[in-house]
Amino acid sequence: MTAGTPFNSASVNPQLPEAELMARAARVRLMIFDVDGILTDGGLLYGADGEQLKHFNALDGHGIKQLQQSGVATAIISARKSAIVSRRAADLGIAHVQQGVHDKHSAFIQLLTQLSLDAEACGFIGDDVIDLPILSRVGFAASVPNGHREVRARVHYVTQAGGGHGAAREVCDLIMQAQNTYDAALAAYLRVTPQDSASS
Repeated sequence: MTAGTPFNSASVNPQLPEAELMARAARVRLMIFDVDGILTDGGLLYGADGEQLKHFNALDGHGIKQLQQSGVATAIISARKSAIVSRRAADLGIAHVQQGVHDKHSAFIQLLTQLSLDAEACGFIGDDVIDLPILSRVGFAASVPNGHREVRARVHYVTQAGGGHGAAREVCDLIMQAQNTYDAALAAYLRVTPQDSASS
């Protein structure tokens, strides 16, 4: 592991050795995100006119963009349907978005067929039992500390950050670390140009 890795053995299912975790993350070609409790903190806010509001994390958004730039496709599968999620997905360039899905397994199978992928090449992060049909199939399954205990007990990785507070970014960083693309992505922000050197 090199500097900057988000990996922490305390966050891992104790039955899963670090080497296996990283091997699973290295195989991910499609990372799928739940929304409520993962990209948000799970809170549901309603305006006076009944409009549903959601709070997203900018760190998560940039992590998702970096993951896409590294060559990993991204998707959303969510039980709730919201125009706000559609807007957020569009802002982040997430091309595959399925909302209002209560049979998440069927949505997952459709996505695999559409993209000609095996389940082992996919990752998914979810927080509640409705997510278990996908979490039990993917090659890399993750959850959050505030996720349901039955979910946390069955995944390969539990993040240190909570849902809506950097959990998605942590997973993105971990995948990139496992695929040896993290350092290159970080280096792009650490480059010093000749002009910078002259002025320092």
